[in-house]
Amino acid sequence: MRMGRFIDLSVALDPAVASDPPPLRPKVNYIGHQEGAGHLTALFPGLKASDLPDSEGWAVEDLTITSHSGTHMDAPWHYASTMDGGKPAMSIDEVPLDWCFRPGVRVDFRDRPDGYVVSEADMAAAFDRMGYQLQPFDIVLVNTAAGDAYGQPDYVDRGCGIGRDATLWLLRQGVRVVGTDAWSWDAPFLHTRRRFQETGDPSIIWEGHKAGRDIGYCQMEKLANLHSLPDSGFLVSCFPYKLKGGSAGFTRAVAILPNDEA
Repeated sequence: MRMGRFIDLSVALDPAVASDPPPLRPKVNYIGHQEGAGHLTALFPGLKASDLPDSEGWAVEDLTITSHSGTHMDAPWHYASTMDGGKPAMSIDEVPLDWCFRPGVRVDFRDRPDGYVVSEADMAAAFDRMGYQLQPFDIVLVNTAAGDAYGQPDYVDRGCGIGRDATLWLLRQGVRVVGTDAWSWDAPFLHTRRRFQETGDPSIIWEGHKAGRDIGYCQMEKLANLHSLPDSGFLVSCFPYKLKGGSAGFTRAVAILPNDEA
């Protein structure tokens, strides 16, 4: 595949956007060039800010974030301490790099209501409609109604989720990296909480994530621009930040379309 057009699948880390529940939202302290000049003068005795071009030092940002802020990839360690039937779960720095640069497939579930849980039958039918046969290590991206809601106050409550059986259906065909434009691979907690209160069934809580106990996999959350993708015929690059022992890592996910799609 010859490289052509690049489509950014990542959102910016923006403290002004309601991208997470309030306790988890990132905080950014922007330090400008004038304040940065003071950092430099402190490191070089005798240096004055006026000695620097335009009296400017560096710009830098202090961040208060989690490893799940912004567009990120979850490692199997996020879901449980074990995977693949009892093996130690991989942390994000242990994820094979060759999982993270593979052909991509977009599955469109934008018509499903918020809180809907995608079933195995739903997922299989979607691939039948596309006429696409999954290959091992394909990266499957799920386009939900949450994509258009990003930046709105109710973003974390929007979009459908992927159920346990649907997730395992993908994993049993060799998929190891998936992604969604929603806050979570699972249905929004607002809707799952209501269902749990009605049924008392704990198995519905984080059921898609927990499929990683059976077959280890990675998932990207808070993706963007999935509506701009074709169903298939593109590459996805999504190498995660190498956080030692981490449950997730930030990723600048990008789709690469061939020249004939540019």
